[in-house]
Amino acid sequence: MLMPSIFGENLFDDFMKDFPFYDDRDMKRRIKKGDSMEASYKHSYKTGENLLNSLSVYNVGYQKCDPEYQWGPGVRDHYCIHHILSGSGCYCTGTVSKHLEEGDTFILYPGVELRYQADADKPWEYAWAGFMGADAASLIRNTEFSRETPYILKGRIPTEKIRDGLERIYNAKGNTYEAAVAMTGEMYSLLAVFMHYAEHEEKEKAIQLTYAEKAESYIETNYSYPITVEEIASYVGISRSHLFRSFQNYMNRSPKEYLTEYRIKQACRLLRETDLSVSAIAYSVGFENNLYFSKAFRKQKGESPSEYRKSRVRKI
Repeated sequence: MLMPSIFGENLFDDFMKDFPFYDDRDMKRRIKKGDSMEASYKHSYKTGENLLNSLSVYNVGYQKCDPEYQWGPGVRDHYCIHHILSGSGCYCTGTVSKHLEEGDTFILYPGVELRYQADADKPWEYAWAGFMGADAASLIRNTEFSRETPYILKGRIPTEKIRDGLERIYNAKGNTYEAAVAMTGEMYSLLAVFMHYAEHEEKEKAIQLTYAEKAESYIETNYSYPITVEEIASYVGISRSHLFRSFQNYMNRSPKEYLTEYRIKQACRLLRETDLSVSAIAYSVGFENNLYFSKAFRKQKGESPSEYRKSRVRKI
């Protein structure tokens, strides 16, 4: 059975019999006591070891909270998007305090201390998906979520698109590698929804930052090869002039300047930690011309590579 009841009017009745891991003893006790079928519940799934490097779903689920139910203060080690299905509650960090209600969506950032609490009269019910990976930060920067405003209010994005995306992630759950890939695919699709409805100006800033970060990563991985700015731009997928503007805006230097600085930084490490010759070090960090390496080194450090090594090698 899929999840339409999770996001419909009755979130409990239709679904509990389809959960192999759901313990209905508490539900039976509630029925015996005559409690309402609107009692609190929680269904969640946490992935095992089948995590992907670029993006992985860490956990997914949905919950109807007791009045004043609170998580935290605490810190998560992954991102987690919560979409409020009904009711309301409060989201609080050291700099943000916001009352949120049905249709609103909030995100937890890794490493940020926070707490969130259900309302006393109308405790919230929400669905969530937690995720992590190398792509996570740049993907979130392309949405309207930010550390200053870690929520998106109802009306900014069609509610059914968010609910449908969370439902699809949940339905793809499983403990196989295939399931992990399927969940990740659905997670990308949900994040694409948030990206699609982001304000253009903020989206453009995030895209430019992503270009700069992608170029930075390429340089730090390939600096030892004789790479050019044209190759870096080709890898990022933009023109050389576009790369120059993006890099200048976010790194305060050109791609060529950053490449040279990074190579010199690595050369300094080799001069301190190895007995390689200056020419061998020059070649190792991507300089094909030893004379050019020495000139670039002196320009940045104010001394030659040999002088740098001599002044920093411990005397025995």
